[in-house]
Amino acid sequence: MIAFGRGLRRLLDGLYLAGGMIAALALVSILAIIVAQMVARWTGLIFPGAASYAGYAMASASFFAFAHALNRGAHIRVSILLNALGRHRRWLEVWCFGIGAALAWYLSYYAIKAVYWSHKLHDVSQGQDATPLWIPQSAMAAGAVLLAIAMTDHLVRVLVLGSSGIVSDTVEQSHGE
Repeated sequence: MIAFGRGLRRLLDGLYLAGGMIAALALVSILAIIVAQMVARWTGLIFPGAASYAGYAMASASFFAFAHALNRGAHIRVSILLNALGRHRRWLEVWCFGIGAALAWYLSYYAIKAVYWSHKLHDVSQGQDATPLWIPQSAMAAGAVLLAIAMTDHLVRVLVLGSSGIVSDTVEQSHGE
């Protein structure tokens, strides 16, 4: 059972890291799109949909980064309140992760539903590029599912182990040495 737990932990941490890497690639693609748009403008060429593609990449970067940031302790948390609660900290974390997991799964459900209907109805963007909307929506839905998995993972960790496994907050990192 312990080996299964370690394997699952490695798998989940790998998923969160992969989400962070995809987010980083999406940010690099935003840079590439902006540079390509600048070059196109300087040379008198047209790059239809560049602003839309940059927006799609920004949504992808945001949603894929959520789980990675949560796992690394980079989300804003109310550490002062959590630390002040002492032995009751666990119950506030259970409540927070419980609400967060429920909301993340709710978002995931409707994000997946939006992808389904966009694909089924052949919905396209309103710009000149006419991109099928299910493509950028898929990245958002995948990131939302990854966040829901991460929230549920940390909720289970608090319930079973008594700690969420989030090891660092910004304040603790700045005063670590």
